[in-house]
Amino acid sequence: MDILKRIEHYREEEEKLKWEGTFAQYLDVLKEKPWIGQSAHSRVFNMIKDAGVEEVEGKRKYKFFSNQLFGLEEALERLVEEYFHPAAKRLDVRKRILLLMGPVSGGKSTLVAMLKRGLEHYSRTERGAVFAIKGCPMHEDPLHLIPQHLREEFHSEYGIRIEGNLSPLNTMRLEKEYHGRIEDVQVERVFFSEDKRVGIGTFSPSDPKSQDIADLTGSIDFSTIAEYGSESDPRAYRFDGELNKANRGLMEFQEMLKCDEKFLWHLLSLTQEGNFKAGRFALISADELIVAHTNETEYRSFISNKKNEALHSRIIVMPVPYNLKVTQEEKIYEKMISESDVSNVHVAPHTLRVAAMFTILTRLKEPKRGDIDLIKKMRLYDGENVEGFNSADVDEMKKEYQDEGMSGIDPRYVINRISSTIIRKEIPTINALDVLRALKEGLDQHPSITNELREKYLNFISLARKEYDDIAKKEVQKAFVYSYEESAKTLMDNYLDNVEAYCNKAKLHDPLTGEEINPDEKLMRSIEEQIGISENAKKAFREEILIRISAYARKGKRFDYNSHDRLREAIQKKLFADLKDVVKITTSSKTPDEQQLKKVNEVVARLIDEHGYNSTSANDLLRYVGSLLNR
Repeated sequence: MDILKRIEHYREEEEKLKWEGTFAQYLDVLKEKPWIGQSAHSRVFNMIKDAGVEEVEGKRKYKFFSNQLFGLEEALERLVEEYFHPAAKRLDVRKRILLLMGPVSGGKSTLVAMLKRGLEHYSRTERGAVFAIKGCPMHEDPLHLIPQHLREEFHSEYGIRIEGNLSPLNTMRLEKEYHGRIEDVQVERVFFSEDKRVGIGTFSPSDPKSQDIADLTGSIDFSTIAEYGSESDPRAYRFDGELNKANRGLMEFQEMLKCDEKFLWHLLSLTQEGNFKAGRFALISADELIVAHTNETEYRSFISNKKNEALHSRIIVMPVPYNLKVTQEEKIYEKMISESDVSNVHVAPHTLRVAAMFTILTRLKEPKRGDIDLIKKMRLYDGENVEGFNSADVDEMKKEYQDEGMSGIDPRYVINRISSTIIRKEIPTINALDVLRALKEGLDQHPSITNELREKYLNFISLARKEYDDIAKKEVQKAFVYSYEESAKTLMDNYLDNVEAYCNKAKLHDPLTGEEINPDEKLMRSIEEQIGISENAKKAFREEILIRISAYARKGKRFDYNSHDRLREAIQKKLFADLKDVVKITTSSKTPDEQQLKKVNEVVARLIDEHGYNSTSANDLLRYVGSLLNR
């Protein structure tokens, strides 16, 4: 990669995108591409929509947020459908401040940063092009030049509705520089940039005693008063506040509810009327999306104060809860590690998954139904098939608590503990046990965890450890059985043949002798006993399997190894039981003989080649499973 050539190429591309011309020429462009006259809210919505929309099981997934925000599909769908979309259609919701409310490290800041970076990129595309009056510090919409009495006719011809009035500065420039000739006013294409303060602004509260309202609305330039003779001359005013600079785009109001009241009152007029007061001028029009974020405690405190009622009615609150899916939480950790300087450290398979299990358990609320425990709930939320439950049960559970996901352990805590594990270990590999140990040790240092919560979280670490024990055993089992899937399928097919014959009171054909033989009761029971099916319950279980096979056949589907959770579990346990002694002797022998050593080396090689382990983590796994089997 020649970085200097790439920079030069980028500069050339930027030059090609530039456009400059008169207002008359701009109208010709507008006629050809009417979308360039869209509002700020419409631009944000189209940016999200143009990135692609995927429909999965009746729910929309917006690709704009992919690879950055994980497990927030429902919150993001609600945000787009209930705020951005209606706001883009100029419905009343656009006159509201968008307030993202959620727990710390839940993705609020990332979401806003994505919108900012997205707008920067989108303004460089044809669909997101933005044009402004040249030389205007607020990059004002050129359509504000059209007089009020002509706007209805303009809307009829161009299909674009004009809102807002020409700013004091451009009103003066129109008279003094262009002698009232609107068609001659210079227009240019602008590109949003947070760094250059074009179309994107960020306001962060500081000490209310020292922070000036000018940070929001601009201020008088006293050095120019002698030249222009008056403070009310717009040329003597610096239109450089965040509300000025964010015009046509987006302004992020960080920790809005911590702001002094005098800063918040400006938002009342801006949101409802689309203008704000600055200096000794008439109201200044601004078209911008205002997005703020806060946590639940501050929001509750804010709405309980009667003085804030006017502003409260101009806020639309969008909850941004924690992710509640294990697989998505894994992706969050993977992303955080990949962005760090320890991305070269080998993280053993299932390490991040086990950490994610603990995290999700801390965020879930106890199910109100007696037949579901937290582990089952966690699996159902993650999209796993749990025997006896379906998607309707998941929807029902989600309705049980409105605030589920608004509390629990945040991703930063987990990644901090993972980081400390990586730094502390001298060898460049970590596994699930290392991370669970680090999570446990860190609970004492977490400032907001009470003794009661600590006990609860220790229990969740134990649950995550049990889940890992099962995963570890299955992983070793798969490595010992060279063709695990094939063995499982063969065993299941054999079981199903016997079950079908048993239920139909039929006989089986011996493939070798061709003789008719009775169903193999010993084989069937050896599998069923693995999941606690009693002698009395075996008939009902076998009939249930047969009914499931028929249901699949009617739908044109094939009943396979993954079609019945309990049967799959029984097959896995049976395979492992058959291998248990071999695994136990092979993995726990302190002085393995030549045959055992060869087997161990084969298994280690398979764990490395096919399962993603390295030499250290594979040997650690074998030792651990050996110790489990010897308990």
